[in-house]
Amino acid sequence: MARQTRQQRRARRAQQEPALAGGPPPSGPPSGPPPRPTTNGDSEPHRPRADERHIPGSGPIRFIQESIAELKKVEWPSQKAVVSGTAVVLIACVIVGTYLWLNDQLWKYVVQHLLLR
Repeated sequence: MARQTRQQRRARRAQQEPALAGGPPPSGPPSGPPPRPTTNGDSEPHRPRADERHIPGSGPIRFIQESIAELKKVEWPSQKAVVSGTAVVLIACVIVGTYLWLNDQLWKYVVQHLLLR
């Protein structure tokens, strides 16, 4: 149901890398399922299997299951990375806020003392 993890994709790419560089093809069975034909030989279009069909009412349940599967694949940052990232954002907010306040004070002076005189 869930897609490949990042580690699985990297392993597959590592196996395919020599073939892409002009080297010998990778040994072993091919990774992933074989491509599915679009017709069944009688020029009829491919019909979805029973497990591929949409079952009414299963949308929210399947969505939650797939969401949980995707969240398990996420590489969450460490506490140290979160703290340092938060510090960077807060410092940037203080710097930008100070710049905007100083700019506001400058234009306030220009308008009151030079333009409205």
